Amino acid sequence: MQAAMQALGHPPGALRILIVQLVRLMRGTEQVRMSKRAGQFVTMSDVVEEVGRDAARYTFLTRRCDSQLDFDLELVKSASEENPVYYVQYAHTRLCGILREAVKIQLPVPSTEDNLDALGLPEEIGLIKQLALYPELVIGAAQALEPHRLTTYLHDLAARFHGYYARHRIISADRDATCARLALVSAIRVVMANALALLGVSAPERM
Repeated sequence: MQAAMQALGHPPGALRILIVQLVRLMRGTEQVRMSKRAGQFVTMSDVVEEVGRDAARYTFLTRRCDSQLDFDLELVKSASEENPVYYVQYAHTRLCGILREAVKIQLPVPSTEDNLDALGLPEEIGLIKQLALYPELVIGAAQALEPHRLTTYLHDLAARFHGYYARHRIISADRDATCARLALVSAIRVVMANALALLGVSAPERM
């Protein structure tokens, strides 16, 4: 195929062929059996119809193309922390909920260009550093043709945010801290929405 592309006038390297490893479909601990002889098989359309486009797309993008994937049909339909797409999308909806609450009580949501000196907790510094990694990560993932770097990043960012949210109030009586934390929340939401969009996965505001 590469020779054909060059014969058609395309430069060498214009076509890159990635070999993708097999995907094993599971229902919990049971493997979904398929047989060519018996005509028993599951198509991609079947998977998307059962679990939804977001869950299917995101799950397939959680592994390198040269790594085998066990795709648990039941897991990716569940509303649990073990479901990778739900875990990330729920973090995004939680971020949106915080920002809606701020608007509801007429709190301004400052930009990250404002003074963020009030952010000094280890979790906050960790989140800021994680956000700073994003631009270079996108470039690296694109150059290496490895979209799984984005899903790994999103899961880590969601985990950091969920942990931070569980331990600290975003909106409090301390106005300076509240404004700084709202700016951080807004920045996390923007990055998560952007990364999900690059993956072709929706970023719901409510679930």
